[in-house]
Amino acid sequence: MNAIKQVLGAFWIALAAAAAYFCVFEFGLPKLLSDQQDDLVFGVIILFILTPLIVMGLGTFGYYSLIGEYNDPKRKTNK
Repeated sequence: MNAIKQVLGAFWIALAAAAAYFCVFEFGLPKLLSDQQDDLVFGVIILFILTPLIVMGLGTFGYYSLIGEYNDPKRKTNK
């Protein structure tokens, strides 16, 4: 089970990188560069509020999963 957790940790980190790309280049920047004020507000919210929350959350969860923080303490691990 611990090996599955570590593999999924790498998956969460890859998902964080994909979320960063899509939040910045697909959602945030096109909205910032448009001429409409509603799009500008949405772009600022996406880029400066939601993107850091999503990426840091997924990345932190993946990192801790990779290093074994979520392993069962009752089981003996090979560290």
